[in-house]
Amino acid sequence: MFGIVRPCRHRLGEKLTSQWMAHLCGLCLALRGDHGQFARIVTNYDGLLISVLTEAQTTPGEAGRRTAGPCPLRGMRTASVAHGEGARLAAAVSLVLASAKVRDHVVDGDGLLARRPVARAARRVAASWDAAGARTGSAVGFDTALLVDAVDRQTGIEALAGPGTPILTVTEPTETATAAAFAHTAVLAGRPHNAAPLAEAGRLFGRLAHLLDAVEDLQADAASGAWNPIAATGTSLTEARRLADDAVHGVRLALREAEFTDGRLVHRLLVHELRTSVDRAFGTTTCAHTAGPDAANPYAPPGTGAPGGPGAPPPPEPPRGNRRGLLAGCAVWLGLACTCQMCCGTYHDPWTGQRKEGQCGNCDCSGCGDCCSCCDCCSNCCDNCGCDGCDCGCSC
Repeated sequence: MFGIVRPCRHRLGEKLTSQWMAHLCGLCLALRGDHGQFARIVTNYDGLLISVLTEAQTTPGEAGRRTAGPCPLRGMRTASVAHGEGARLAAAVSLVLASAKVRDHVVDGDGLLARRPVARAARRVAASWDAAGARTGSAVGFDTALLVDAVDRQTGIEALAGPGTPILTVTEPTETATAAAFAHTAVLAGRPHNAAPLAEAGRLFGRLAHLLDAVEDLQADAASGAWNPIAATGTSLTEARRLADDAVHGVRLALREAEFTDGRLVHRLLVHELRTSVDRAFGTTTCAHTAGPDAANPYAPPGTGAPGGPGAPPPPEPPRGNRRGLLAGCAVWLGLACTCQMCCGTYHDPWTGQRKEGQCGNCDCSGCGDCCSCCDCCSNCCDNCGCDGCDCGCSC
């Protein structure tokens, strides 16, 4: 369940949380409907933004919704979920993104993928996801070759990048891919005049996704020797933060140029939650529900940063005696996945035995109860921001 936009239900409020879950479930079910149960593994938080954008531009009453059957993720309750071309486009993009992520891990030789038989199997899975994404993309008029080309160019650009290479050279393929996906939502919604501003928003979102992924992986990549764009280009965290902040501001300005029938969820996710994602990646905030006494500081020496931030110490290694073997761990993982325990509630890691929170419970709660940032200290109010869930009296 990867993605940089991981909203907290406390900040979204009941109504927007319900809408967000409708798109998350709609993406999952679109993947299952077109490509089988296994494809649901590529469900991700950023992919559902495509479905959100499509519906936000659609005339009220024409948005595709259907009632889905009981699911463990929803406590075995039925629910209204997103359905139609927006969800299918989100599925196509998610498949290609997941394929790229798998190939990237194969190239880096991460974990089991360092073994040749496993790497070969992973490449076959990635190729099948590329083909599946192309079929679904074609069905909604979107050429996923643009995404595949961007992924292929990424490898060559990274091979040539070194100290002094502008990091935006490295993020360009991701920017191009996300710009195309965002722009196509305007085509699906019948609002071609929105294509240009949404392409700009998508380009900057792609930049953010690449930058934040690099920041969050910086310490782990340094330990494993994996390639990281920030380390490879010699980009400072200060410069990376500046670029990330500029991208957040640019997304907000681009969205103002687009016409939405109901842009509240779009604004919440792509303005407020993007800002929170940047803070989380750079370790400048901690979860209000679980935060410890340490202050967050992206530039602090090791050991003084926020949990998970680039300056934070690595998590303690679990006792070796609690670890399961490969086959036993895989069997337990299969049981957890089939019953959705990895998505909701708590569970124990199949191999290490560590207690973990499910993806839907592990939301980023930083800033819960604080004033929303939609007005930039009330000096630059935005129109119709729809700050559902904010109780700060913000008058935007």
